[in-house]
Amino acid sequence: MLAHAKSGATLGIDAYPIEVEVDVAQGLPAFNMVGLPEGAVRESRERVKAAIKNCGYPYPTQRITVNLAPADIKKEGSGLDLPIACGILCAAGAIPQEKLERYCLIGELSLDGSVRAAKGILPLALAASKWPVEGLLLPEENGSEAAIVEEARVFPVKHLSEVVEFFLGNLEINRKKIDSHSFFKSDPDHYEVDFKDVLGQEQAKRALEVAAAGGHNVLMTGPPGSGKTMLAKRLPTILPPLTFEEALETTAIYSVSGKLPSDRPLIVQRPFCAPHHTVSDAGLIGGGNVPKAGLVSLAHNGILFMDELPEFKKNVLESLRQPLEDGVVTIARASMTLTFPARFTLVCAQNPCPCGHLGDSRKNCSCTINQINRYRSRISGPLMDRIDIQIEVPAVDYRELSSSRAGKSSKEIKAQVVSARHIQERRFKGLSIHTNAQMGSKEMKTFCRLNTDQQAFMEKVAEKLALSARAFHRIIKISRTIADLANSQDIQLDHLAEAIQYRSLDRQLM
Repeated sequence: MLAHAKSGATLGIDAYPIEVEVDVAQGLPAFNMVGLPEGAVRESRERVKAAIKNCGYPYPTQRITVNLAPADIKKEGSGLDLPIACGILCAAGAIPQEKLERYCLIGELSLDGSVRAAKGILPLALAASKWPVEGLLLPEENGSEAAIVEEARVFPVKHLSEVVEFFLGNLEINRKKIDSHSFFKSDPDHYEVDFKDVLGQEQAKRALEVAAAGGHNVLMTGPPGSGKTMLAKRLPTILPPLTFEEALETTAIYSVSGKLPSDRPLIVQRPFCAPHHTVSDAGLIGGGNVPKAGLVSLAHNGILFMDELPEFKKNVLESLRQPLEDGVVTIARASMTLTFPARFTLVCAQNPCPCGHLGDSRKNCSCTINQINRYRSRISGPLMDRIDIQIEVPAVDYRELSSSRAGKSSKEIKAQVVSARHIQERRFKGLSIHTNAQMGSKEMKTFCRLNTDQQAFMEKVAEKLALSARAFHRIIKISRTIADLANSQDIQLDHLAEAIQYRSLDRQLM
């Protein structure tokens, strides 16, 4: 007897439908699975067999063939256990075919028939809401995650026997409904750190405010203990809140990667990823036989913080160039090419020299000129050009550390950042960009016009600092953000002057 069950799987962060075909025919007992099943899918035969038997249902002692269509795409993960088990039971006559084919099933089975959580449920729910099915039968642990998609009819289950009884009409499963926007009503701005805790470093705090307002990449250079990491960890506290669409994008990446917290079905805070300098290029960018998302994609719509930047491997640093420019990561393999979103703000920190004390008034630098040059040359010019804001973070003296005067709080700074972002939303309405940092040459001609005096000023600056075209354009973008923070419709000369101050490595070459 032939049976059909509907399921789905993810490829990248997109989902596609899978037709599970089960044929039980006369012959010696065997279980064959075709349709390019990977390791976890192939092993499902033992889990499915044990689950069916331990639930008390008859397991066919004939030749079983399972086909996973489309047959030309590799199937990964354990989420196909449930549809395969139901397909076998249907082929054995325990489940009616007409009801089975009306639902999409996903879930891993334990040996006692319990249904365990699976990866990539949110993309599957988004896709299944457009498929010709009446609902989704999936693990209870994934119920809230899938129910975020209001168009999807989600029916969470705990056990294989519940699914069988539901198809037989002996059990009613309540549809899972949640208010997806209620996650934003809780306090998403609650952080354990605050900018008011940072003493001194007013220029650095101002630079991070500009970076947050315009989505600009930042490099902080300073001696050990000057507060670079402390500042970077507080940057998420002043970023504007995620929109619902951004939250769905970010959550989908974490769902596919299996990193979505069980108690948080929707990510409402911007991610902050801080890889160790020993990370590989595949770990950072993504990779594998079937490409998986890397840390740059997990930082989508958030912050990627790279401390001790020159200590990262050269090939790892160079792999950042494409996602910084395009906002996506494209991973090509012989069998497929996948694209992952990677629109993040890069925040980097480095010492001025190998010993870390160049220019530090407290300690003498012990490095030679050749050592300093080798250390700085680990970061290529093309990568440096893609970092908009380059600032020095000097050591804080005792008077500032002992001062009782508190600086601006994260809440105050965030209010200014959000106001500037609203200006950019109105400016770029109808376009594919959202922040000043994403502007191309076409948008810059429209929104960053300079008068005659400003053009003459920038011409002198470009000649004196030997700016590349990319660095020149980034100064203009930064000045546009500074103007937005000042609620100025046009870029002023003082906005350009402040933007130039955020190119400290260019100025060192004067």
